Amino acid sequence: MLAYVAKRLLSLVPVLFVVTIVLFLIIHVTPGGPAASILGLEASGEEIAELNQELGLDRPIALQYVSWVGKVLRGDLGNSIFMNQSVAQAIREHAGPTLSLAIIAQFIAIALAIPFGIWAAYKRGTAADFTLMGISLLGMAVPGFLLGLFLMLLFGVHLQWLPVAGYKELSAGFWEHVKHLILPGLSLGTIQAALITRMTRSSMLDVLNLNYIKTARSKGLRESGVLLKHAFRNAFLPILTVLGQTFGTLVTGAVVVESIFNIPGLGQLILNSIARRDYSVIQGVVLVATLLYVGINLIIDLLYGAVDPRVRLDRK
Repeated sequence: MLAYVAKRLLSLVPVLFVVTIVLFLIIHVTPGGPAASILGLEASGEEIAELNQELGLDRPIALQYVSWVGKVLRGDLGNSIFMNQSVAQAIREHAGPTLSLAIIAQFIAIALAIPFGIWAAYKRGTAADFTLMGISLLGMAVPGFLLGLFLMLLFGVHLQWLPVAGYKELSAGFWEHVKHLILPGLSLGTIQAALITRMTRSSMLDVLNLNYIKTARSKGLRESGVLLKHAFRNAFLPILTVLGQTFGTLVTGAVVVESIFNIPGLGQLILNSIARRDYSVIQGVVLVATLLYVGINLIIDLLYGAVDPRVRLDRK
């Protein structure tokens, strides 16, 4: 197990190396820069060049990249040009809302998808199956921001059950914290639930016709026990993979939903940083998001052995 973890961690090195190069080049090749954002439209070319020199942005890109990577290896993500704070501090302040939103959205997705997927597989070929698969297909087709606007209009404006937008810290109370995240959580979780539902149904169908399921039924076991204890347990590995991928997507891809619902998470942080060309913040957030996404997938791989004893991660 330790050897497997060490190999996976070493395999991250080239991935992160490529990510840092692509990220750095895209940011610095894009027209505009922090100097132009700071000085405004009326600034002259000489003033912009002077400020770029003060910020160290007049050096060759290769030297800037090496300097940035060297700081990152020492645990220093740099400082924000506009916020008067370190990038690490800005990420810490904005990571809480994003993680809370991702956890609630994942909970909603699992609560909807797993039962629906199991039921659709059990009722294969019936009206219930076609209905659930049609709903899941619609859920995958509807954009998250559009679903969020509909939910905002229905539950926030007409019914007035939930806040339209905004965010409350956990210190304000658990219900106040959750209440402000239900609508954005539904916007994100419903779309992910559609994918998980289809994967659950597919995995269950692969298992339900196997001999040991027929044997369990012939012994007179209750159908619920056959479905949950025998079928679902052995069909869970592909579902676990999708759960890990969807959670990583929820953490790293909530930019639009956070903007619609005015949640001060990493999505808003990176959008504001892109608009202001705050290079250090953009690079830091994307790098942390990449590490988080890869780390989640590594945890999912390690969970395979716990979920299914037949899986041995240290085998060649």
